[in-house]
Amino acid sequence: MSKQNVQQERECYLWFRQAAERGNAYAQFNLALQYKRGEQTERNDDVAFIWMGCAARQGLAFAQNHLGTMYFHGRGTAQDDTEALYWFRSAAAQGEPAAQQNLGQMYRKGRGVAQSDELALAWFSRSAEQGVPGAQAMMGVHYARGLGCAANIALALAWFRKAAAQGDALAQLNLGLLHKNGQGVPRDDAQALAFFRLAAAQGLPRAQFQVGAAYAEGRGIKSDQERAFTWFSLAAQYGDADAQYSLGSMYVHGRGVGRDPQRALEYFRQAAEKGAANAQFNLGLMYANGQGVAQDEECAAVWYRLAAEQGDASAQNNLGVMYANGQGVEQDEAEAVRWYGEAAEQGHALAQYNLSGMYQAGRGVEPDQVRSYMWISLAADAGDAAACNSRALIEGKLSAEELGSARALTRHWRETHRV
Repeated sequence: MSKQNVQQERECYLWFRQAAERGNAYAQFNLALQYKRGEQTERNDDVAFIWMGCAARQGLAFAQNHLGTMYFHGRGTAQDDTEALYWFRSAAAQGEPAAQQNLGQMYRKGRGVAQSDELALAWFSRSAEQGVPGAQAMMGVHYARGLGCAANIALALAWFRKAAAQGDALAQLNLGLLHKNGQGVPRDDAQALAFFRLAAAQGLPRAQFQVGAAYAEGRGIKSDQERAFTWFSLAAQYGDADAQYSLGSMYVHGRGVGRDPQRALEYFRQAAEKGAANAQFNLGLMYANGQGVAQDEECAAVWYRLAAEQGDASAQNNLGVMYANGQGVEQDEAEAVRWYGEAAEQGHALAQYNLSGMYQAGRGVEPDQVRSYMWISLAADAGDAAACNSRALIEGKLSAEELGSARALTRHWRETHRV
């Protein structure tokens, strides 16, 4: 920067400072922005907060909104949702569109106020009608999911398109998802990828993951595992759990990168700690098999349980195996039956096979050859080769009446389950 420019910036700062000290609200606001952004002076959030408060208390709506965000994020002051809400409301009441959007977010998240999708939608609507792209994107989200209103994909599309045209990354991501899934528009993987790329270029991790998934699956573009790995890596470094799980899977199988069980374990752990059930299951599997880490059945059981409690059928089955055999947990055949049952009800063929065996042998449950046949039959129909052989053996032990009951139970299960 030239000496002349430095002098001009210094004079600008001094002018705002002097005017602010005389009580000019606009000068106070601009001086606060200079301190907040580190422009014409060193960044200082504490001083920015003081001057923003001066302008806000004089009724300047955009200063009130900025003050609300400082309270919301705890910049220059202690974090305080109640104060943030007060200042957002003050600015929103004057028609400040950014404050209306922020107030909508407070209601959406239940920050400083009781959560309300209806009130969130009302404030997003006011902001969106003034052309704020972020609020328009949130209108799309609410209509797409039926939050505070009846679900309406046509209206969701309209709002997403308005926001996307202004470059909103969230709207671009959602338009990509609608085209990918064929919701409200014909399914079009190439068009979906185009929207994902727009959002990914703005650094949105979920969009970066979707671009990676398109390359991994060959959706809308030729499959390229190395490019998929690159995009997953971008999303994973910003904490996207699906991307972290995908990287773990690629390191396990050597897709797009060399096999590396230890790196796989690292990425599965990152996703698992965020609550991703598929990653928790795979982490349990690696501990159970000693893959990339020393074998530890107790750790395996811990991770299987976390995934199983979220409904992961494979984890439920494996946890059942551990209880049946006393691996990593105290042997408990009744608990094994419970977990096999959870997975079997989801159509997990191996769990159905295992549950049949428990009924056959009377382990953890009263012996029941009819139910044993039902479960083995379902497993066989799902393609389990061992179940096909076992079904014939069990069938030979049943009376005609028992076989009829077993087949009736099997038909009833199929009619009441869509798996």
